[in-house]
Amino acid sequence: MLEELRNAKRRTVGAKETLKAVQNGQAKAVFIARDADEHVVRPLREALAKSSLPVYEAESMKALGRACGIEVGAAAAALLL
Repeated sequence: MLEELRNAKRRTVGAKETLKAVQNGQAKAVFIARDADEHVVRPLREALAKSSLPVYEAESMKALGRACGIEVGAAAAALLL
């Protein structure tokens, strides 16, 4: 699934940007890193609990960041519609 994120033309990177996409109905799938700080991703998890979006777990923030094409880790990311 991370391969799809890597090749996506439209995506979000980061918990805040991903949360906004979920709230605005722009996301089609969400990725959350297993090692992300819970206080960072909690608002996103709460929004996802109210949605029917598929949620995938990434191995680590580093792996998720790499899949998004950035040099640092990412707590969350989303594929956009």
